[in-house]
Amino acid sequence: MARDYQSFAAFWPFYLREHGRSATRALHYIGTSLVVLIALFALFSGRWVWLLALPVAGYAFAWVAHFGVEKNRPATFTYPLWSLAADFRMWWLWLTGRLGPELDRAGVTRGRFER
Repeated sequence: MARDYQSFAAFWPFYLREHGRSATRALHYIGTSLVVLIALFALFSGRWVWLLALPVAGYAFAWVAHFGVEKNRPATFTYPLWSLAADFRMWWLWLTGRLGPELDRAGVTRGRFER
């Protein structure tokens, strides 16, 4: 049963728990990294048609992660904007080595590459 979150701060721990397996998070990191790279490529090359690949790159990895690894329903189906923001927050915190404490607070086990 979905809970009605009233703030992003309340949603964030739920989001992390929905990404409880490190393989799920790793697939999200790949997808989000591809989204950023494709967006930068389109911006700097002027090949705007590449922007059409953004949802494919982002969602393909995320859905494989949720349906194949995590065995849950992606939070984006219920909370699309907060999930998008949380995807980028999780990716940035992982990239900058600051995700570990957030996972700890949410009660999620850290993966091998999550400090």
